[in-house]
Amino acid sequence: MRLDRFLSGQTTLSRKEAQAAIRRGEVTVNGTVQRKPDCSVDPDEDHISLGGKPIEYQKFHYFLMHKPAGVLTACSDRKQQTVLDLLAEEHRFPGLFPSGRLDIDTTGFLLITDDGALSHKMLAPRSHVAKYYIATLRDPIESYYAAAFAEGITLETHGEPEPCLPADFAPVSEKVALLALHEGKYHQVKRMFAALGNHVEQLSRVQIGALPLPAHLQPGQYMVISEAEVQQMLCETPFSEVSTYYQQFFRHNG
Repeated sequence: MRLDRFLSGQTTLSRKEAQAAIRRGEVTVNGTVQRKPDCSVDPDEDHISLGGKPIEYQKFHYFLMHKPAGVLTACSDRKQQTVLDLLAEEHRFPGLFPSGRLDIDTTGFLLITDDGALSHKMLAPRSHVAKYYIATLRDPIESYYAAAFAEGITLETHGEPEPCLPADFAPVSEKVALLALHEGKYHQVKRMFAALGNHVEQLSRVQIGALPLPAHLQPGQYMVISEAEVQQMLCETPFSEVSTYYQQFFRHNG
């Protein structure tokens, strides 16, 4: 790998800025100043420092954000704040993107990464990775909702039927429900409840796979997550266990 490419991938420097820093003698490779941007380095073997500070190689970066309402799930926008704008400068690595969309008024679990393969695996319906949502409804939950979601609700798109995959459903309180989806259609949760004659007033994604959104993470905050936690997102947890947890959580926390 070229030295300038390594620096631009592991720091917030652009490729041009990395080249300038190298030429100024600010970069060392194995303790020796290196002034050639096209110098070949092995990220797994070589010790590289910028301004005297060692740079630990990370092939990919993973941030778990509690997305707040009113912020776009996008990389950039000229008019509105995006989730990437919430990252600190030192975490704005090239190639980062939000994995999966949340509507502007939907809150909760959002992965920001530069690992495209992981994102695809997490979102692809054939991977069967569950995404869990808490929905606060306008009207009380009806007894037939669970069966309707289990059978698979059919939506309508441009006058054509659009069947949804079966989804897991459990009431949390009279007007609050937990829902687990294995796909991601446009405004899917809201449209599914609308098909049942109800309306979603608040919506939050609370968990992906076996990894829940930490209770201490407030809207707008984020945290770096480890490879082990990333793998948790790809693991399956029995829906009964997840629903029991959230029923108990809301019983104690409201």
